Amino acid sequence: MICEKISLKSQFPFLGENGNDPVVSVYLPEPMYEMGWGEKKRPCLVICPGGGYGMVSQREAEPIALHFLQDGYNVFVLNYSVAPRRFPTQLREVAALMELIHSRAQQWHCDTEHVAIMGFSAGGHLAAHYSNSYDIPEVRAVFPDSKPVQASILCYPVISADPEIAHRGSFCNLLGMDSFCPETAAKYSCEKLVSDRTPPAFLWHTAADGGVPVANSLVYAQALAERKIPFALRVYPYGHHGLATVDLLTNHAIAPEVSQATAWLQDARVFLQNLF
Repeated sequence: MICEKISLKSQFPFLGENGNDPVVSVYLPEPMYEMGWGEKKRPCLVICPGGGYGMVSQREAEPIALHFLQDGYNVFVLNYSVAPRRFPTQLREVAALMELIHSRAQQWHCDTEHVAIMGFSAGGHLAAHYSNSYDIPEVRAVFPDSKPVQASILCYPVISADPEIAHRGSFCNLLGMDSFCPETAAKYSCEKLVSDRTPPAFLWHTAADGGVPVANSLVYAQALAERKIPFALRVYPYGHHGLATVDLLTNHAIAPEVSQATAWLQDARVFLQNLF
């Protein structure tokens, strides 16, 4: 495995406002020249851990990356900016990482036509938001040729700013306000942003999630269904918010009835394999 950390500020100095320095951890499989795969292009996976836009979870970073690295993905974990940095900072940082992947595609053997973005909780909002809004004016102002992704994997995601189901803390951190009007809520509710250009999505949640209601995944799946965008949805009956790999590496304990949610890892792999 080849592993390195890259400061996005070193590549795009305008991203480092107020002393901030978003960093990407790059995980690349070693080229296997013995197998004749030395120059093989590999699909890419961008991971946005959760943390309510107030921190970036370690549990949803490297442990996830290593699961998909073994499947031959080039994996990029984005340690993006959090409060007090506000929208559109986070979208711009994803766009910057996409620029980096495209610019180093030959060096890193990246298949830039097969890039998926994966997000957990608030990172799921960032992943879904970028999937639908990669080319909005706030992003194109600094990246005129911002790049799309071809799939999203959304893990117990924050999706909607609808006060009935919203994870209010995430939106307070993202927007810097405690309340907002319906027009603002619609602008940041990813289910309202789905269009014919939205990439296919794999979603998973638990019905018992007490942090981010499962309705967030359901409304996004419904929006995808209405647009006939391919998607897969897995809702497991038990389990707390933030299960990550659903094992003792990323949880202090896993009850037997919760362990069935580990199936998301294999199901997400199959979903991506069918697309890529």
